[in-house]
Amino acid sequence: MAEVLFYERPVPLNRTQHKDLRLKGIPSLKFAAGVHSVPLTGVEFPAAARDLPILFAGQTMEEAGPMALLGLRQNENLFVDAEGQWAANTYVPAFVRRYPFVLAEKPAEQEGDDFTVFLDEAYEGFGDQEGERLFKEDGTDSEMLSNAVNFLGEFQQHVARTQWFMQQLRKHDLLEPRNIRLEKDGKSINLNGLYVVSEEKLRNLDEKTSHEFLKEGVFGWIYAHLLSLANIDRVAMRLDLIEQAQATKN
Repeated sequence: MAEVLFYERPVPLNRTQHKDLRLKGIPSLKFAAGVHSVPLTGVEFPAAARDLPILFAGQTMEEAGPMALLGLRQNENLFVDAEGQWAANTYVPAFVRRYPFVLAEKPAEQEGDDFTVFLDEAYEGFGDQEGERLFKEDGTDSEMLSNAVNFLGEFQQHVARTQWFMQQLRKHDLLEPRNIRLEKDGKSINLNGLYVVSEEKLRNLDEKTSHEFLKEGVFGWIYAHLLSLANIDRVAMRLDLIEQAQATKN
């Protein structure tokens, strides 16, 4: 399930159970080193498009959602080095930045808000001695936790807007399959189950739909996606450089 990538032991945040829990900043994103793509929200497209390929991925077109391509092989993120450092001056998706917290939908039978905050108890930054407290002495949220929860709330709003965006792409039949095939050392790397916006279909949109897309900012997201596709070659070059550096060390 994409929502819980990285999370080894996700548990609901509990004021009693976690009253003494502290979070220290760990300058490492090693937790993201084993993923070759992560979900992306539409509002991130313009910033992400400078560095990362933005494609739509899913078993079917109906399931497809936007993602940032971070590597060309399973379990390999080319933007996180051996020390857990993200590539300098390169966009870090919000999906990664929200860790070790996440909003998850509550079961239908539970009362209260639709979503509840979870945290990954396995995260190395958690402890009861060092770092910032999640809760104050009186049991209320610390400023750090409040900021984290606010970020989660904004992220969920962006997810909802992105789902609407995907509905528009499907409604107007704008997606088309795109397989990526790269030759490397005599072997082929094939990425399947990907979709892109068809530029031909985009040009043939009727005037009413075009006006709505312009008004709602849909075109901005689409063109950011299309421009980002040139970054596929940059990801391939990144793989070459990393492998060359590793060969030199050996």
